[in-house]
Amino acid sequence: MNTIYLLTMEYISTRGKSKNLQFEDVLLTGLAPDGGLYVPKEWPLLNYNELKNTDYHKIAAEILHPFLSSFVSYNDLIKLTENAYRSFETREMAPLVQLEENRYILELFHGPTLAFKDFAMLLLAELFDLSLKKRNEKITIIGATSGDTGSAAIEAFKNSQNVNVFIFFPKGRVSEVQRKQMTTTDGSNIFPIEIDGTFDDCQNIVKDLFKDNIFNTEVKLGAINSINWGRIAAQIVYYFTSFKLLKNDLVSYSVPTGNFGDILAGWVAKQMGLPIKNLMIATNENDILSRALKTGIYSIDRAKATISPSMDIQISSNFERLLFEAYDRNSLSIDNLMDNLKNSKEFKIEKNALNFIRNDFLATSITEQETKECISDVYKKTGYILDPHTAVGYAASRSLDDKNGVIVTLGTAHPSKFPIAVEDSIKIKPDIPDRLKKVLNKTENFSKMEIDLKKIKNFISTNI
Repeated sequence: MNTIYLLTMEYISTRGKSKNLQFEDVLLTGLAPDGGLYVPKEWPLLNYNELKNTDYHKIAAEILHPFLSSFVSYNDLIKLTENAYRSFETREMAPLVQLEENRYILELFHGPTLAFKDFAMLLLAELFDLSLKKRNEKITIIGATSGDTGSAAIEAFKNSQNVNVFIFFPKGRVSEVQRKQMTTTDGSNIFPIEIDGTFDDCQNIVKDLFKDNIFNTEVKLGAINSINWGRIAAQIVYYFTSFKLLKNDLVSYSVPTGNFGDILAGWVAKQMGLPIKNLMIATNENDILSRALKTGIYSIDRAKATISPSMDIQISSNFERLLFEAYDRNSLSIDNLMDNLKNSKEFKIEKNALNFIRNDFLATSITEQETKECISDVYKKTGYILDPHTAVGYAASRSLDDKNGVIVTLGTAHPSKFPIAVEDSIKIKPDIPDRLKKVLNKTENFSKMEIDLKKIKNFISTNI
């Protein structure tokens, strides 16, 4: 296959003050010591027409190997991807469903926790275990979640002998189903923690813990949020597989967007040679990204609670990776932008950088009412039930005209994870899959904490 990449891929920090690493160290490190995010030093190029495999896990190995080649052989990677995805309920893994002319849903919810996060998290668990067993080490993974990341991480790592997992989730800001998926696990190495705050508060806790070099070293912190490059890499794959299935050279994607990781994976796929036309950033009423693309001002507001809680985010961490590219990989510029964000809660995107972003991305914000109407309208016309996050993406896709070609909306979660929002929209409760019924009947077990770093550090240290 015609794949072009460095034999040993190096990774650099967006802030430019941390040394370059290879994949295994990037995997285990998560956030760079300088507070930046790791990105590949160069983008590998791949001819999507020459993908030789048909099985999803084999295609995943083909696409991912350039990023992981310093860590695992191609043949071993095939075994890892096969093992990671064995718990999916459909052989297609990520099937396409046509709802209207030139409008498709890419169903990414056939994994064990019924959300797209399973694609990345299950593979991440395999990669972590491979590395830690080889090193004879243990690691403490911390993560913030607005719902689906936490349950996917817990499911993926619950049987690991080398990993302890601490997941922070915002009080009252995840659905009951999402919470129970996190708090009913039997894993003795799993610690769900409800934080009295928003997702952004949870995310800031994770970043602050990483910045404490002494604590970080003592407990050997690792990250499973999409600040970890491994998460982004795993999500690149289904852009290639869906594009290949469509057999059409004019395709755009509408992506329900919160922390910007899933849509960034689509942009990376485009850098690798996949001829995506446009990427639609579909936000709910937490519209910081939509406003940023329209005005050039990235300005933090207070996160609103919505019926699409996984998108109730103001600080979209992975946007920093795109800004790094938009500023021609000038780490000093990124450092200054992030300082402005920290000090004044906003920054202005330079004209050239904004044009760079607008060249590949469109953006729109969907209201709560529009989300409900989309769920209702699609159900009446097609009998298909959208979860509220996918509905945000589908509603946004309707603003794209024929010049954008075939429009694929990423179906990020099964509607049964958000039964109240769905029933409120169509007056029908979505069917609950058997694997979810088992979770709903279990007893919950989790901790409740305030935003107090000292107490949180003590809790982690005591339980590892």
